[in-house]
Amino acid sequence: MLDIDKLRNEIDDIDKQIIELFEKRMDVVLNVAKYKMERNLPIFNGARENAVIEKNLKRLKNKEYSDYAEKFLNDMMTTSREFQQSIMGQVKVGVQGVEGSFSEEAKINYFGEEKGIVFYDEFEDVFDALKNGEIDYGVLPVENSSTGAITVVYDLMKDYGFYIVGEQCVKVKQNLIGLKGTKISDIKEVYSHPQGFAQSSEFLKKHKEWIQIPYHNTALSVKHIYETGEKSKVAIASERAAKKYGLEIVKGNINDESENTTKFIVIGKKLEYYKFSNRVSIVFSLEDEAGTLYKLLRHFSENNINLKKIESRPISNLPWKYVLYVDFEGNLDDAEVKNAISLIEEKSRYFKLLGNYKSKE
Repeated sequence: MLDIDKLRNEIDDIDKQIIELFEKRMDVVLNVAKYKMERNLPIFNGARENAVIEKNLKRLKNKEYSDYAEKFLNDMMTTSREFQQSIMGQVKVGVQGVEGSFSEEAKINYFGEEKGIVFYDEFEDVFDALKNGEIDYGVLPVENSSTGAITVVYDLMKDYGFYIVGEQCVKVKQNLIGLKGTKISDIKEVYSHPQGFAQSSEFLKKHKEWIQIPYHNTALSVKHIYETGEKSKVAIASERAAKKYGLEIVKGNINDESENTTKFIVIGKKLEYYKFSNRVSIVFSLEDEAGTLYKLLRHFSENNINLKKIESRPISNLPWKYVLYVDFEGNLDDAEVKNAISLIEEKSRYFKLLGNYKSKE
């Protein structure tokens, strides 16, 4: 029969070994930080971090622990990075919105808790900041599982010519947020980003008397409620935003889908891809001719490549002309991927590789 005291003693002994090894590891991380400082190297190295995680997951004997081991290793890498940040300074990452936004959460999940975050009012402001060298990376929402593509970000990717270097998915729980003591019966106006309204449409149908007022960002709408100080006004946003501004959740989890998720992309000036990168994104033009789409997309099937997403966007000032954004599985070093890309580029008037990165789906 199992003895709980004996088991706890075993855990204590293991924890003692873990903390000793943790201290040794952090001593080495300190030297890594010094090495990077001397050579002016960046703190964040996605290739190295992912390689460490993949290598150690392969060493795991009991594969049932894989998901938990991956989380443990990710947390360890984040801790190491934050320690380096405290010594060296920070990678600057731009997001649209304010503290408490889902974009901030995506940034933290991808880069860690370090403070190197810069907030901007509009999506294009993030692109401009990257172009001007104010930030090293940008984190932007590109698709929601219930409301679809955030098309303005697709258009900006084509216009600015940056690359997708990473991806992060954030589970979105929309909440009705107001001043402390606010009741449903008090509400007359609701503020949120249009995406917040769209993701909570079924709940809002039950309260058609409420005036819906669009706002730049879900978290900014919470800030607005805080500043107005009126119980007749509420916002739709995250629990994180409510805590940031000291407000309370009047009604929780009001989004239509329980598994509501937003996909964010990490953008940079340079193409960054590695052997573990498994998602490729491209954009190319489509002629207004019968069979054009089939002629181009067949190259994926013929090369045994799995398509993950197709998004069509009109070309400004060119009626009935379109570009097609395509995400597919693969790596730029794969022969099949090289062949498909080469054939599509050859047959398209406009073609751009947007990136090759590790998918978080």
